Amino acid sequence: MSDVITIAVSKGRIFKETMPLLSTLGIRPVDDPETSRKLVLQTNHANIRIIIIRATDVPTYVEYGAADMGIAGKDVLMEYAGDSLYEPLDLGIAKCKMVLAGPVDSIIREGRPRVATKYVNTTRNYFADQGRQVELIKLYGSMELAPLLGLADWIVDLVDTGNTLKANGLEPLETIMDISSRLIVNKAAMKMKHGLLKPVIEQLAEAVTKQCR
Repeated sequence: MSDVITIAVSKGRIFKETMPLLSTLGIRPVDDPETSRKLVLQTNHANIRIIIIRATDVPTYVEYGAADMGIAGKDVLMEYAGDSLYEPLDLGIAKCKMVLAGPVDSIIREGRPRVATKYVNTTRNYFADQGRQVELIKLYGSMELAPLLGLADWIVDLVDTGNTLKANGLEPLETIMDISSRLIVNKAAMKMKHGLLKPVIEQLAEAVTKQCR
């Protein structure tokens, strides 16, 4: 059994907010992540490394054992269909909201409105739970264009400040869920490397608790 712990983290906001948490555990990358082009970052602990991948790929790397643990947004995890993951901890970072949004003063009407989103599974379940029928259109970006060009009536997307919606004549209509980043762990690794992973999870939990005070 390898005694190396591999942690998968996505670029961008999640990475930036994860590094201070890991730093409280005394875990720091050897190379400067701001300037390094390396996708595998060694740390000051010989048995801990960080891999940098796309946000949507984090659960895949963890489920298939390429990483022992990872940090992913709840939005990504809601869309992921795998079942070989534990989700032991809400890290409380990279917070935002998933919302249903549409043109300002739009009225939610009966019928089958078209909803553009990349969160197809979450959106389908949200409307199904309410007994509302919609037609889903999957997009991968620039959601705000869909209502402006008549492609969709509404969109489901993540919102932080809401400025992008406002700039494009849209507004939140309903909040679907609050989003934050979660720690996920490979189930097999949790059994095989329990003695290595459990202390990291417990220390992260303590760091999150202190951060919330």
